[in-house]
This record gives sequence, structure tokens and C-alpha cells, in this order.
Amino acid sequence: MLKLTNPFLDEVKECQKRDRKLMEKLMLISEGKEVDFGVDENGVMRYRGRVCVPDVPELKKMILEEGHRSGLSIHPGVTKMYQDLK
Repeated sequence: MLKLTNPFLDEVKECQKRDRKLMEKLMLISEGKEVDFGVDENGVMRYRGRVCVPDVPELKKMILEEGHRSGLSIHPGVTKMYQDLK
């Protein structure tokens, strides 16, 4: 699994706190009613081990830009890029 940098995860975590739908999931997690979602050791909410990206347009844009700018991504096609970011 790709390890994200701490500043990036910190930004995601803070934005997750402002996402109403994710906060509803957090309540279900704390009540033991949600098994697919969880919170990792850094306090970042995940769905089946994957980071939950909150509905914050600026954050989504930053993620997409980083995916395109990364030296690991040569942009071999839309489907490949989607799978890499997913």
C-alpha cells in the first residue's frame, strides 16, 4: 500500500472532520454498527483500508495534481490513472 506523507494525511484528517457524511459514518463506527469503515492509528478514516477522501474540492484537486505530477505516474491512460489514484 502506498504510504502518504504525514502533512498530506494531516490535511485529509482535518478535512474529514468537516465532511458531514464521513462524520455520520464515524458515529456508526463508534457505535459498532459499521464494519467497512474504520479509523487508523493516525486518526484518518478509511474504507476497507483506503483513505476516505472528504468532499472538499480543493483537497480533491490537490490529490489529482499530485497524481499527475508524481514521478511514479507517466499517465499511461485514463483507466490506469484512475486505478492508481483509487
